Amino acid sequence: MDQFSAFRSWKADPFLVAALLLTAFIYIRGWRQLRRFAPKQFTPARLYCFLGGLAVLFLAVASPLDAFAGFLLQVHMVQHLLLTMVVPPLLLLGAPYLPFLKGLPRIWVREVIGPFLNGPVWKTLGGFFSHPVVSWGLFIASNVIWHVPSFYDATLRSDGWHALEHACFLGTSLIFWWHVVLPFPAHPLWPRWYVIPYLLLADFQNTALGAFLSFYDQPLYPAYATVPRLWGITVMADQAGAGAIMWVPGSIAFLLPAAIIAAKLLAGRGRVRPSEYLNPKAVIKPVVNIKKADWFIRIARTPTRRIFQIILLLLAAAVVLDGFFGPPVASMNLAGVLTWTYWRGLSVLALLTLGNFFCSICPFVLARDVARKVAPFGQKWQWPKMLRNKWSAIALLAAFLWAYEVFDLWNRPVWTAILIVAYFAAAIAIDVLFRGASFCKYVCPIGQYHFAFAGSSSGEIAVSDTSVCASCRTHDCLRGNDRDRGCETHLFQPKKSGNMDCTFCLDCVRACPADNVTLKTVVPVRDLASDRFRSSVGEYSKRPDLAVLFGLFVAGAFLNAFGMTAPVVAWARQVAATLGWFESAVIALLLPAGIAVYALANWLAGAISAKFTGVPHRRQFLAFAAALTPLGAGMWAAHFLFHFATGAFTIVPVVQRVLGDLGFKFAGSPDWTKIGFSGDWIVSMELLLLDAGLLGSLYVAWRIATREFAASRRFAGFAPWAVLILLLFGLAVWTMFQPMDMRGTMMSGH
Repeated sequence: MDQFSAFRSWKADPFLVAALLLTAFIYIRGWRQLRRFAPKQFTPARLYCFLGGLAVLFLAVASPLDAFAGFLLQVHMVQHLLLTMVVPPLLLLGAPYLPFLKGLPRIWVREVIGPFLNGPVWKTLGGFFSHPVVSWGLFIASNVIWHVPSFYDATLRSDGWHALEHACFLGTSLIFWWHVVLPFPAHPLWPRWYVIPYLLLADFQNTALGAFLSFYDQPLYPAYATVPRLWGITVMADQAGAGAIMWVPGSIAFLLPAAIIAAKLLAGRGRVRPSEYLNPKAVIKPVVNIKKADWFIRIARTPTRRIFQIILLLLAAAVVLDGFFGPPVASMNLAGVLTWTYWRGLSVLALLTLGNFFCSICPFVLARDVARKVAPFGQKWQWPKMLRNKWSAIALLAAFLWAYEVFDLWNRPVWTAILIVAYFAAAIAIDVLFRGASFCKYVCPIGQYHFAFAGSSSGEIAVSDTSVCASCRTHDCLRGNDRDRGCETHLFQPKKSGNMDCTFCLDCVRACPADNVTLKTVVPVRDLASDRFRSSVGEYSKRPDLAVLFGLFVAGAFLNAFGMTAPVVAWARQVAATLGWFESAVIALLLPAGIAVYALANWLAGAISAKFTGVPHRRQFLAFAAALTPLGAGMWAAHFLFHFATGAFTIVPVVQRVLGDLGFKFAGSPDWTKIGFSGDWIVSMELLLLDAGLLGSLYVAWRIATREFAASRRFAGFAPWAVLILLLFGLAVWTMFQPMDMRGTMMSGH
């Protein structure tokens, strides 16, 4: 069979066609009767979903896809995804239970189906197979078993095995997606939130199998090595493409409903019809209060924040002292381990879950506050108007990212100590001389990184009840009072949105006389899609400095991760040897070149989108800059997770060494072989974070497109940005699968 005859090879099996037509007829008959009595429940959308599911099922098993599947693994994978990810949700969204009962002859329902459904056998079997653990396990087992080479090759040799495979895929997928879609009139067996880990754990398997296919260096299925290669696609390229098809669209199929369900739960929608859980048009409230977070307000009024700041100040002093006087090897020094392994990993965890939490316990702020009290003068001046933007902080952040790689700051404890001392000096000098939190808002590069990252966070300081603020006349949250100071970054809570410029100092929480400011759970990345006016920040689309900050945040995530991969390090050394340069000189040029490439990619996406939509290129750059930050956050998180996990135990021998140097021998001798965790779970977690970042960026980009473009040009304007996001995602995945330098451990390659 050649590639052209394959296009003509439709398998219009009369039994299949008759079964699908009969199924459609019964459903339509029942749907029409139910439509008369419950039009709001049995909408045309249900009919279209069910009939669409039948059509996709026919396409998957009877179209030329089935013929091509014997020649290309990629096509076989598309066929599998249609059967497991597309057909079952569509059929279930049609809520087929009642339409089938109404569509069948009444005597059949009364004499045959009714007694069977009410019989003990069906109740036992139905209860067993409908249990979430069983349905999840059968779905995963089916997907894994049928991709084992011996079973897979059997399906290529035998039509019977092939039909059994398709039946297993469809059957297990229907009971798997039942718990996600909850077709009317079904009710959840467990609390609704369980569907989120239910889907995420399924995505683990999908991601692992897709990654295995993509990166396995031998043909996994021998049958494909013996068939004609269509269009010149090699066996290995076909296998890698099949893995990518399973990986990306498969992950989106799991992550998208998980995100929608999480958003609805976070929005506190109360009682929602089960069939609406996957309706993306359903209204989602932007913010939900956690029982007014009274516990958080009580904590905010205690010295808890100061206690944490004192602890971190003492740790910073220990890091500085060990950096100056301890061993020069980073993996044996507090400056190398606490700073670059623990602080970075824990700060990312806090950013993802709570928001900009680490700024609230920042030791630099404590030193600044102490200096303000003891200084004979202070805070005489306002920060210069021309510098009230992010350009200074952007320059410092770019310089830090450049110096970090060029001078291996992570591997030089003395330089780390110098950097920390310089940070303390700058924070004290600026905030003693100038009013407000000028250092935090306009200068601090770490703070700007946190601000950009916190846009993807699920935590935010916000008001509980806007009506309370409407009747307030003192605005203590902004201006302060005799007891507590107000917001030093000039964020007025009723008009604040998101985490930009919010240092989580909690001054507004303490100052509010009505206890109306607290920690809230928000829908992650939602704020990035909005162009509303924000107190003290304005509109994102009118802030080129914020657009550049977001761009540097994303580009820095990729370049920082590239710098630790073996292929990039080997390439830099080869170029340096060829040109007779130092390796650091090559890296010094590589970093700005990488930022330029990223900027060019954004320019091309904006230019193509502008051509299709007519929206000016500059407007697109400002509007879509925030859309890529979730993927950047996922890259930063995946990168730092690797270091944190692989170096999780390095603090033990370092502390033993420090105590020994101080003369305390009770801790014992350090064991430098203690490093951290290992295993495939680290890669799975990295990929999960990247998947979440991909989904978040696509969501934000689409929301921005719906805001910026006319309906007729919306998809055309969104497509170039979506392609850029997908390309960056592929690059991120490639990076995570490269050999990594285990920085901060004795196994470091430097």
